[in-house]
Amino acid sequence: MYRIAVMVSGNGSNLQALIDNVHRNARVDAQIVMVICSKDDAPALERARAADIRAEVVTLESRGGDRQRRDGEVVRLLRLVAPDLVVMAGWMSIVTPVLLDAFPDKVINLHPSLLPAFPGMNSIADSLDWGAKVTGVTVHLAEETVDGGPPILQEPVPILPDDTLETLAERMHGVEHRILTRAVTLFAQGRVHRDPTRLRRMIVNDGGS
Repeated sequence: MYRIAVMVSGNGSNLQALIDNVHRNARVDAQIVMVICSKDDAPALERARAADIRAEVVTLESRGGDRQRRDGEVVRLLRLVAPDLVVMAGWMSIVTPVLLDAFPDKVINLHPSLLPAFPGMNSIADSLDWGAKVTGVTVHLAEETVDGGPPILQEPVPILPDDTLETLAERMHGVEHRILTRAVTLFAQGRVHRDPTRLRRMIVNDGGS
């Protein structure tokens, strides 16, 4: 059984997509074994508990604003369940090498743009402000550089002439759910790995099954 931990901060709609399409999918030999949330009142916690998944809260404030201390506690909790993959699905905080070095090449992140375009917290608004015709969603390997790890899967999303921040974000959410579920499924099937000769390249055997 492939073991998945999910890190969240807010509503948890991407977590719900993973619960529905991976955790509860008999065709995928994988389970979500822990959810870690950065806020103690986030709706994502209820989603985890409703699915009978262990949920823990680790806030930055409870560690004096020290990200390394916060990540040390995250690592301690994750090691209790020994995940094969750690998924940042709306984890709205920068992580440090304390976490990344504990799970090398096992931490992935979801970002609402076609990286390397529009990194950072305001990527959807930035794409609109720039006047871009196309944006998208990226699942990438997490590295110390924010939104800088090599892409695993990407899917474009057209920006319509009358799009607002709300309408574009809503359309992108559906893509996020689909692409994240697909990426995690591929990891669980052993179909994703880093190219040892080109470390910026992830080899993905996506046969569509």
